[in-house]
Amino acid sequence: MKVLMINGSPHKKGCTFTALSEIADTLTKEGIESEILHLGTDPIRDCIACGKCSELGGKCVFDDDMVNEIITKAEQADAFIFGSPVYYAHPSGRILSALDRVFYAGSKAFAFKPAASIVSARRGGTTASVDVLNKYFTINQMPVVASTYWNMVHGNKPEEVKQDLEGLQTMRNIASNMAWLLRCIEAGREKGITTPENQKVQTSFIR
Repeated sequence: MKVLMINGSPHKKGCTFTALSEIADTLTKEGIESEILHLGTDPIRDCIACGKCSELGGKCVFDDDMVNEIITKAEQADAFIFGSPVYYAHPSGRILSALDRVFYAGSKAFAFKPAASIVSARRGGTTASVDVLNKYFTINQMPVVASTYWNMVHGNKPEEVKQDLEGLQTMRNIASNMAWLLRCIEAGREKGITTPENQKVQTSFIR
């Protein structure tokens, strides 16, 4: 089993990475593989709703950034954790641009797989940011993995995050809960339990 983690911070080894690393360490102890993929600092396009992904088998028509790489890795992953710093009470613009396209084009790679979001902040805007990230999961039939407190750490620098003992505990508990849920899903699959086939009718408020 493997958990793919996305670091949505421009800082490769900053506060968000520190939180994700705490999760990765616990997953390793649980016998579960993980990978932290850094979005980097190169430009990431917004989704332009062109619809071409439906013609490309779940890949985005724009292939000049990391979006299609994430979708490819997602196809092989069993679960996900998306991490972001808090900017003006919302996740980083780059992770939102990436996830808009990743989920629109590659939704099948994520459906029914467990996921969690985590954020890092100096002080406020954390629960609003987690709520934004969780909406990607709840529209795509993904079990949301919870912890023992809101999924956040506080600090302006990695060394300050390491002083947030409850925040780091929250990260470890996310990992433990993720490992438990993955084992439950695996056990269900071995018993022949399959994912549901849901209805899908799209309407608007005027038709």
